[in-house]
Amino acid sequence: MIRNAAVEDLDALVAIENRCFESDRISRRNFRYLLTKANAATFLDEVQGTVRGYAMLLFHAGTSLARLYSYAVDPPFRRQGLGEELVRAAEQLALAHDCVSLRLEVRRDNQASLRLFEKSGYRYLEMVPDYYEDHADALRFEKMLAPHLQQELARVPYYQQTLDFTCGPATLMMAMKALRPELELDRKLELRIWRESTTVFMTSGHGGCGPYGLALSAFKRNFDVEVFVNDDGALFINSVRDPEKRVVISLVQEDFVEELKGLPVKLVYGALNISDLQAKMEEGGIPLVLISSYRMYQEKFPHWVVITGYDERYVYVHDPYVDSSAGKTLTDCICLPILKQDFQRMARYGKTGQKAVVIIRARPTPSTSRH
Repeated sequence: MIRNAAVEDLDALVAIENRCFESDRISRRNFRYLLTKANAATFLDEVQGTVRGYAMLLFHAGTSLARLYSYAVDPPFRRQGLGEELVRAAEQLALAHDCVSLRLEVRRDNQASLRLFEKSGYRYLEMVPDYYEDHADALRFEKMLAPHLQQELARVPYYQQTLDFTCGPATLMMAMKALRPELELDRKLELRIWRESTTVFMTSGHGGCGPYGLALSAFKRNFDVEVFVNDDGALFINSVRDPEKRVVISLVQEDFVEELKGLPVKLVYGALNISDLQAKMEEGGIPLVLISSYRMYQEKFPHWVVITGYDERYVYVHDPYVDSSAGKTLTDCICLPILKQDFQRMARYGKTGQKAVVIIRARPTPSTSRH
């Protein structure tokens, strides 16, 4: 019988974990956290008081993505179809949480699990070198739980921000790489773009990047750019208390805007809705969107994501921030499905509801003619 796990099942879960895995074991402390505090769900198979296996899902707040974080079948009960039952239960639970996609990692040398997931319709995504404690490689898989949804996805490679304040540069780098595949993405470029586009940098903290600075950085690298903001006021200024910092933010933004107005960059004071963003993508643009992080991380800070596609219900985004302290991996941050109405609410920041979008396009190569 499949049922939800509880704290009272800790002994059984830890015992199965220790019998099934030689490394990368979930500790008793982590099991307790995952059962009681994490955005997770754990269920187990039990017959006549004997726990035969378990599976654990992690959910990504604010998105419609679930991840099969761990599953195990006690050795005496293997080859009885229990693994397939646990995977089906995981899929049903993910759907019950309105998740459209289920992702997971499997050891490259775990042939039994690989056969199970391939048989169950999971699509191979990529290999992850040196993923486990013993340096074994992992293979990532995904299954669309709503296969009727036809995704229109851009081929946007993923780049993880390396610092807390470089989400803007990371999203710009992803968009530029999609349009110019030969572009090399590295930390030097990430920091260079941050220096070019940040609004304030003082000894008490590092500043984030606004739409105007990101637009300038993209234009200087030979991309066509459009900028949409819902008003001409200084962004992020209401979250800064120090009067001198507020002055610096305003002056830097004024300088960015003045420079942009002297360039062939489209600057519009108005907001884009989901339909507008889709239209921009259909025209070859890749949108960088400013969001409030609260719905995803329960902390209020401005955050940039890049849209990678859409279908009739969802917007898909790359989130450059990987919250490893919460057990997240790249799997949890690539092509995140977000309900369109949720993304519309998410795409604003602060009490004044500031909105900003930067659209990046490949710049047409000038044609030459012979006379």
